[in-house]
Amino acid sequence: MSSSDIEKLYQLAEEKYFQAGIDTKRALNLLHGISLSIHCWQGDDIAGFERTQSNLGDGGIQVTGNYPGKARNLDELRKDLKKVYSLIPGNHRLNLHAIYGDFAGKYVDRDSITPEHFASWIEWAEQENLKLDFNATCFSHPKAAAGYTLSSRDKAIRTFWIEHVKRCRQISAFIGQKLKDTVVHNIWIPDGSKDMPADRWQPRKLLKMSLDEIFSQEYPAAQMKDALESKLFGIGSESYVVGSHEFYMGYGLSKGKMLCLDMGHFHPTESIADKISAILQFSNELLLHISRGVRWDSDHVVVLNDDLLNLALEIVRGDVLQRVHFGLDFFDASINRIGAWVIGSRATLKAFLYALLYPHEKLQALEQEGRLFERLALMEEMKSMPAGVIWDYYCIKNDVAPGSDYIQEIQNYEKMELAKRR
Repeated sequence: MSSSDIEKLYQLAEEKYFQAGIDTKRALNLLHGISLSIHCWQGDDIAGFERTQSNLGDGGIQVTGNYPGKARNLDELRKDLKKVYSLIPGNHRLNLHAIYGDFAGKYVDRDSITPEHFASWIEWAEQENLKLDFNATCFSHPKAAAGYTLSSRDKAIRTFWIEHVKRCRQISAFIGQKLKDTVVHNIWIPDGSKDMPADRWQPRKLLKMSLDEIFSQEYPAAQMKDALESKLFGIGSESYVVGSHEFYMGYGLSKGKMLCLDMGHFHPTESIADKISAILQFSNELLLHISRGVRWDSDHVVVLNDDLLNLALEIVRGDVLQRVHFGLDFFDASINRIGAWVIGSRATLKAFLYALLYPHEKLQALEQEGRLFERLALMEEMKSMPAGVIWDYYCIKNDVAPGSDYIQEIQNYEKMELAKRR
């Protein structure tokens, strides 16, 4: 469809939304202010660029599939990311894990990484007009193979990981200072037990002690902010997770640290959307990892489903867009990795556009008046409103392929670039 046809359809859709009391231009302006932190690890199946003998099994991370064309080095990953950003409307960020440093082919263990190893990322981000976020990498390492890192009973293991996270926070602050933008540094650890533990107390006591030591160094909020990511269970930690939701919620709220909620880290029937209005009563900010679990925390590519829509609706109706940070966190090696990135990113933005085109005030007024039939009826009518037309218009205004046109662009990129990596 041509741009002129899309603009004509937009005018009709704009009028339809106007009749429902919704300003589409305001919605698009608010959507443009949402920056997704695009995760670097989709591009190479969380391999990173360390020169070690470790494998992804060391600490509970698993990626399935062997689709050809994954990034093998920094240049290829950056080239792929540049293509991804060209197919996503808006201004977005890059989320780095510590194992993606520029180590120049040398072995640098994680308790020895420095800001110097991320200088080229800062330079690249400046060239691409991107901001960065950061993550400590407490998995895929021989010292994580036993299943415990910051909560390990082995003091030497615990000390190693404490030093790693300390350095990651230092690197985050350095990046924030250089790019003049706050870096969100997230901590997730794989610590837990496959079968029923005899002692649930000691590991959590040790984790609390480790975190206290890590956070003893304060950094300006203008440079970096900390987030703590919980989990219900993981591979190898099916019976007990040290860093549970309750643990981090207690620790985070008492220490002024941000909670990170991953959409795949809770029971399949739990609503992440329902947690937003509870947590933000007590916390200033929140980090969300947008993911999709299928039966378990399987990190499937994000699609526009009810879970994602409900999350976006709750954030918009609560008027907390400025208090929530959005990071993508999925990895699929069974399909074109560029396609996976783009599908998930566009689906997330579509969900928020849908939420911004929703008559929240009118629905809340109906609810307060006890007119519940009318409330439900209006919710149903909104499902058939032409949000897709507004999305296509937003894409062309950002010089991004509308509709399904991006599919051909990714297919061309696979022929021209990814096929060379077989």
